[in-house]
Amino acid sequence: MYPLTTTTLSDTYNTVRSYSEKICEPLETEDYVPQPVPFVSPPKWHLAHSTWFFETFILKPFLPDYKVFDTDYNYLFNSYYNNVGERTLRTDRGNVTRPTTKNVYAYRQHVDRCMEELLESLTDPTALALVELGLHHEQQHQELLVTDIKYILGHNPLFPVYQSGYNLVNDENQDAGFLAVSEGVYEVGFNGEGFSFDNELGRHKVYLHNFEISKSLVTNADFMAFIEAGGYQDFNLWLDEGWSWVNENDIASPMYWHKIGGEWHYFTLGGLQKVNPNAILSHISFYEASAFAQWKGMRLPTEFEWEIASEQLDWGKRWEWTNSSYLPYPGFSKAPGAVGEYNGKFMINQMVLRGASVGTSPNHSRNTYRNFFHAHERWQYTGIRLVK
Repeated sequence: MYPLTTTTLSDTYNTVRSYSEKICEPLETEDYVPQPVPFVSPPKWHLAHSTWFFETFILKPFLPDYKVFDTDYNYLFNSYYNNVGERTLRTDRGNVTRPTTKNVYAYRQHVDRCMEELLESLTDPTALALVELGLHHEQQHQELLVTDIKYILGHNPLFPVYQSGYNLVNDENQDAGFLAVSEGVYEVGFNGEGFSFDNELGRHKVYLHNFEISKSLVTNADFMAFIEAGGYQDFNLWLDEGWSWVNENDIASPMYWHKIGGEWHYFTLGGLQKVNPNAILSHISFYEASAFAQWKGMRLPTEFEWEIASEQLDWGKRWEWTNSSYLPYPGFSKAPGAVGEYNGKFMINQMVLRGASVGTSPNHSRNTYRNFFHAHERWQYTGIRLVK
């Protein structure tokens, strides 16, 4: 939560902004530019886009006589906000070798200086709320920075080390067994003070049947057993789209896994290492999560089951796939203008993930947070929790 007072908000602004740059400290200049696949954005683009957000939505309308750093940047670093104007294609972000990385850091410094000036006397509640939104937006991009950097380095033939000893997938479960939840009517959705995204609002009642949810997440050893049992070859386990995805893309293991000398290895930000069988599984698609649950004779939780049970669960290590489609809550309405494009227009053909992950920034998680991705995507730190 970011209290809307000038002093604390200014401190929080500096903390959040500096954390983005800290994530990029281990990078070489060449690492800032590649875009190996369309869903990955170059680190340089993330640094510029999060800065563009503050310039576009806060400085330009609220700081008198603000001078735009570069008029081309609105076209280069707008992501998907049609209300703000034309933008470069997402697939072309890796082609933007100019402006240079050095210029992007100069852009951040320019915007930060102007934001510092604005925050000294900012009292407009609309502007304050936009600053808070901008900080959470940047934290979302910090997690994307971590996962996009991993994808860029993890698909380099040499598997270069991002930072020695920086292995985010070596954590293990701290609990075991199942938690029983009784049937009944429950309330879900954000309620109370503090920040939330609009897709969490609209607290409402849901009816849940009796269920038992695992206190632990699926481990690498669990998934190795699925692989060895021929899980990727048994069409009976897969949703039809998932089976097509497996065959069209020759999928036979989680992302970043490689069979070397008869042993499973995986790429981590600390380099290529042997898979720790006791560690929590990561980088798994919804299709794989669903097939694994079918193989175990269980299922994935709905997002509402997950939320109700979460108060008694250890979570935050992986984004956990749910069996819920990403849809609006009752009473949801998009805000007018560009801000309204933030969540609502993506409410189709995506699945909800709950919790947080080892890549999530500090103070950026809550049990009502609704993350969402397409069913085939797995470059995030995603995992599996089962229900029976």
